[in-house]
Amino acid sequence: MQVGYDVIYFIYQFLVSTSFLILAALGMAIIYGMMDITNMAQGEFMMLGAYTTVLLVNRAGCPFVLAVLCGTVVTALFGGLCDRLIIRRLYGRTLDSIVVTWGISIILQQLIYILFGPDLEGISTPFGSFKIGSVSYSVYRIMLIGIAVVLVLGFYLLFKLTKFGLHSRATMQNREIASAFGVNTYKINSLTFMLGSALAGLVGSLYAPLMGITPTMGTNFLTESFVTVVVGGANPLAGTVLAGTGLGLVEGTLSIFYGTFIGRIGILLIAILSIRVLPNGFSGLVERNSIRRKRR
Repeated sequence: MQVGYDVIYFIYQFLVSTSFLILAALGMAIIYGMMDITNMAQGEFMMLGAYTTVLLVNRAGCPFVLAVLCGTVVTALFGGLCDRLIIRRLYGRTLDSIVVTWGISIILQQLIYILFGPDLEGISTPFGSFKIGSVSYSVYRIMLIGIAVVLVLGFYLLFKLTKFGLHSRATMQNREIASAFGVNTYKINSLTFMLGSALAGLVGSLYAPLMGITPTMGTNFLTESFVTVVVGGANPLAGTVLAGTGLGLVEGTLSIFYGTFIGRIGILLIAILSIRVLPNGFSGLVERNSIRRKRR
């Protein structure tokens, strides 16, 4: 019976790690895959969503679900403002985007520190927990696993079945040709950046009850999301899901036996090996296999 409990705990830990990696990386992957912009401020956008949620819950008495929605909207609007003032001047300038967005992240960190100090009182984890054997399982973390699945499916349908998705894929493949066919690529890019920012705000808001609320909390998100995007490659959905699943398996396994710190070291080492073996990430591997099948 103890073996069964251990298996359940392993599956739980694996799914928790995988869902965190996918949720943290999805917004960054969409911005990178669709716009070729590496948003190094993505972690601070998540921090902005978390701060908005916590402030609304603690100081305005706002219900948690409504506060999460507000955190998502605030971050989306902030992302839209950044795109209009800064990011749209960086289209096609990948290396410049890294430097500029890193500067945005530093400004946001310092601004939040000046306004709210080194930390903020957090909020309790909703929905409680239950026990299987001697191990407690968080209901809220299980809900986050479900949210990750819903978001991935939702964005798959968005990019496959809608006009926005068609124009986004066309812009990603060839901006000039898409523009020649009447696609407003600047509008598509602006909406994409707002969408990626909204995802960052949503993830930061959702994980606010589970993390310490500090101006530097975005670094925890950025490290793992950046690694997942690098390992996943250019495809924002397939690459993110495959990379998140693989890295989640590594992190979950190592975290069980050696602790969270070793788990994070493990995914960094796997990322280094993946870059050496798969320079185009899992996306490149999927595309090569797809081309081979078509030739047959």
